[in-house]
Amino acid sequence: MKGIIGKKVGMTQVFDEQGTVSPVTVIDVTSCAVVGQRTMERDGYTAVILGLGDIPEKRVTKPLLGSFKAAGSPPKRTVQEFRVSAEELGSYKVGEPIKVDAIFQKG
Repeated sequence: MKGIIGKKVGMTQVFDEQGTVSPVTVIDVTSCAVVGQRTMERDGYTAVILGLGDIPEKRVTKPLLGSFKAAGSPPKRTVQEFRVSAEELGSYKVGEPIKVDAIFQKG
């Protein structure tokens, strides 16, 4: 996948084999889930729609709430769409959380 949604928790540091310290950002992605899909037949392109952070239904507009209910997903605070290939799209099911072991990026 090309992207994921997360919430910044804070900063910490890690040490490599030589003892050099590197600052890292801690990001919580535990509540990131698939809330929808875009298909070639219906939308003209393929994409997966991710959501982060549950919110009460009364805090969501009616059109957006309708799209969440049609997808069978609880309302999410943040919603983002990521384009994927048609083969990748089949591996994501609506309602499933995104599984991330660990992501480390130096820079």
